[in-house]
Amino acid sequence: MKKIGKQTIEFDNPPTISETACIVGPKEANGPLAKYFDQCLDDEFWGESTWEKAESKIIKETANLVISKSGIATSDIDYCFAGDLLNQCISSSFGLRDANIPYFGIFGACSTFVEGLSLASVLAESCAKNVLVATSSHFCSAEKQFRFPLELGNQRPPSSQWTVTGAGSAIVSKEGNGPFVTHITPGKIIDMGIKDGNSMGAAMAPAALDTLITHFKDTNRAPSYYDVIATGDLGYIGKEILTELAKKEGYNIEPNYDDCGVLIFDKKNQDTHSGGSGCACCGSVFSGYFFKQLRDKKIKKILLIATGALMNATSSQQGESIPGIAHAISIEL
Repeated sequence: MKKIGKQTIEFDNPPTISETACIVGPKEANGPLAKYFDQCLDDEFWGESTWEKAESKIIKETANLVISKSGIATSDIDYCFAGDLLNQCISSSFGLRDANIPYFGIFGACSTFVEGLSLASVLAESCAKNVLVATSSHFCSAEKQFRFPLELGNQRPPSSQWTVTGAGSAIVSKEGNGPFVTHITPGKIIDMGIKDGNSMGAAMAPAALDTLITHFKDTNRAPSYYDVIATGDLGYIGKEILTELAKKEGYNIEPNYDDCGVLIFDKKNQDTHSGGSGCACCGSVFSGYFFKQLRDKKIKKILLIATGALMNATSSQQGESIPGIAHAISIEL
């Protein structure tokens, strides 16, 4: 592999995404992508006593499922990258503590899935045969940590997004028949001074723009090169902002651009306001919907850009702004 342009890595021997899996919650099961998910839960607790324990169970079972679907023995998986939104990534570390796989806990907020795929691809191209990637989020645990107790029933503003309950997982392998990871463009922290925790799309869109333009310049590609350009969870407001900002920079992404947070819910009938968010948003939509589109050759080239808000409850209480990050990965047949 080699670095090209400003910050993109190009793989000489592109690793393969061998298999994916995803498990989602009941609200996601009632959305337009339900048939693409491997398993849909009937309730947010899934037999556990707390939402946090339920989230750990979801990521654990999703990781087990992708291993089972792949046919790769657990002993043949060299490393694992996993992360979530909870303090110290406890969903991932508790959920995967019995996996017996060398483990890297990572945090990129809602960009964690593509961050994990990127790091896994580097290892698979260099020294590992198979690398597991997993991310999770949970509406109830996220609301409890970042916003208000659910029991208060606070009114959510129109700009707010609904944290996806679920998990997405993938195995990246040194050898295989594709789809292949051909390029990764790690993002930079971009902070435009936005402090409204209920306007995450606006806070993250500038980071998505920076990574998007950098990727095109580094690779000498135009937006039309890809069948799909998909951001992780900008939602309706962030998607509109990114589309307009890209046009001002001379890039028309509108014909082939969509957002995982827009796709996963039915805005009209599910009352999710500006759409979905959370680590599982990009993780489940790619692992369920887009990966099957690639497998069925309905699309052959996708640029997946996962966005994240690098803040926590403490930083918001102390009046800090919300730094954004966006990582991009090019996946091709």
